[in-house]
Amino acid sequence: MEGEADNQRSVLNLVAVFEERWAWRDKQAPHIQPTPASSRSQQLPAPPASQSLSRMDARHRAEQGNKQQQQGRRGLSFKCLSSFRHKITEDNWRRQQEPGLEPGSKEPEEKKIALELLETEQAYVNRLHLLDQIFYTELMKEAKNGKTVPEEVVKMIFSNISSIYQFHSKFFLPELQKRMEDWSCNPRIGDVIQKLAPFLKMYGEYVKNFDKAVELITVWSEKSPPFQELIADIQKRKVCANLTLQHHMLEPVQRIPRYELLLKDYVRKLPPESPDRDDAEKALEMIFMVAKHSNAAIAEMKRLQNLWVVYQRLGLEDDIVDPSNELIKEGPIQKISTRNNSTSEKYLFLFNNMLLYCVPRVIQVGAEFQVHLRINVDSMKVRELNDTQFPNTFLVSGKQRTLELQARSEEEMNAWMKAFQDAIDRKEKRSETFKTAVHGLETGTPALKTEELGRRAPQWVRDNLVSMCMRCREPFNAIVRRRHHCRACGYVVCARCSDYRAELQYDGNRLNRVCQECYIFLMGHVVLEDREEKHKGILEKGAAEVSGRSLLCSSLQLLDKNGKGGTRGWFVIPQDDPLVLYIYAAPQDVRAHTSIPLLGYTVKDLPQENSRHLFQLVQSRQVHTFVADTEELKRRWMSVMARCAAGITHPEEEEEDAESCDEAE
Repeated sequence: MEGEADNQRSVLNLVAVFEERWAWRDKQAPHIQPTPASSRSQQLPAPPASQSLSRMDARHRAEQGNKQQQQGRRGLSFKCLSSFRHKITEDNWRRQQEPGLEPGSKEPEEKKIALELLETEQAYVNRLHLLDQIFYTELMKEAKNGKTVPEEVVKMIFSNISSIYQFHSKFFLPELQKRMEDWSCNPRIGDVIQKLAPFLKMYGEYVKNFDKAVELITVWSEKSPPFQELIADIQKRKVCANLTLQHHMLEPVQRIPRYELLLKDYVRKLPPESPDRDDAEKALEMIFMVAKHSNAAIAEMKRLQNLWVVYQRLGLEDDIVDPSNELIKEGPIQKISTRNNSTSEKYLFLFNNMLLYCVPRVIQVGAEFQVHLRINVDSMKVRELNDTQFPNTFLVSGKQRTLELQARSEEEMNAWMKAFQDAIDRKEKRSETFKTAVHGLETGTPALKTEELGRRAPQWVRDNLVSMCMRCREPFNAIVRRRHHCRACGYVVCARCSDYRAELQYDGNRLNRVCQECYIFLMGHVVLEDREEKHKGILEKGAAEVSGRSLLCSSLQLLDKNGKGGTRGWFVIPQDDPLVLYIYAAPQDVRAHTSIPLLGYTVKDLPQENSRHLFQLVQSRQVHTFVADTEELKRRWMSVMARCAAGITHPEEEEEDAESCDEAE
């Protein structure tokens, strides 16, 4: 945007230099006087030395007329615009046109091209006159009267067409005509084109606005019948040559590439000793830079259009919408779950600065995808995984999260990895303080480098890959020793080895479950002996000890499968291990005889039977039936068990369950 503003300021400065020569009038488009009604139905008045459209322009219109008529008033798409520009850049676009000389003329080739430039410029100024003095002026007049559309809409449609018309009609065309009249004594046009080139930067604004202008014409033609009728009335006039407003508006977009191609041919045909060679070559270089400016404007317009479509698919979330973003790659991908060793389909949007990890919405109202996670490209790493169970997998590791992803083929995997690496490299080049990332994680284990602990999300080791705690090496089982993940290193560890909390930088410095080794490194604390004494086996916690700091404890009866008999004992849910129900034979026992992991169970109320207050814990085929002494005690147990089974007793523990649910979707 700053570059565009600089270009506009440079144009205005140059305009001031020539203002006295041009007698520049009506700098503001709304002040242009309307064309008298009596002249509206007449042939378009030509500029000073031209009375008709050129044969080149007429033939150009004839070749396109039939196809363009079929498009009607619905407007031109961006693909149509690109197609027209492609045709213009082909080498043979103007060789099919006859120069403004009789066949067999002995005039020098460079003069023929100069005359062709003059002839096409005359036709172009006629077209600009049609756009500015007829379409724009008459539409603005009706808008001021409040009969068609708001004035601002008309201004947005025609952008800076008035400035473009004034420049070509009052400066460039007269200068070119004068030079051709004096060709015999001063055979050169390079210096004139050099004066033209800086002003052509004003086309950037027009080109960037073109697609929006065509869209406005289409929208307001449907909303305002008077607006549509007025445009249709003008299009019926002879001066429009059976072409729509949109096709006339395309002419300025085409003009700069035509200048470039004509001037290239002119320079090629100049004799080595020509006095115009130096000026013509310099003018060609200037036109080339302006053409690049115009092409960049079109590319920017296309980028913003594509970006807006993506944002609409994502629901236009405020923290995502940013016009400076650039979409690099998007597509479906399989996410490998570390919990159940399965895959689920996700959708990725990779931008120059972030990765959006999304899932398709079941009901696509307003948005096609829901964003589940955003990972910054800054400090991101990507590498291939050699996984025999899941081929074509790769790892994306960012500060916020690490993902194991599976592509549908090796080619698709390579394409994704290349896109990620390109984004990482571009981010690195733009950041002066970027530190070179360590390529790849250790191949033996997914553990992070020690300097990265807590600063970036680790790669979690899959549950099915280990059968024992990766710290104490005690075997896992469903009841005695359950699996947990250290949030700092990603290891699978037991409850005893992960009964620590540390602040992790990648998670906003919130407290997370970590293993003892990571706790010592991150917090700088040495585990004291009394702390170590606390780490007894899962069933080795004394009943009296845990009862004194429990969520709930009391006597209950656990019925057998037949529901007739059972065990009566002392039941405890400790505060420091709220996801497990410990069962003791007596309140003073030093060891529990069994335990039940509560996570995932459903608490079910049963009707009172023979004065017994019954309730159940249910999970799949596992059913545990309890008998409380009173109805009040029963309700208390049901409430506490329901919370623990949902994993909501400790907020810092919610993340593990939420991630499991996300991977299962």
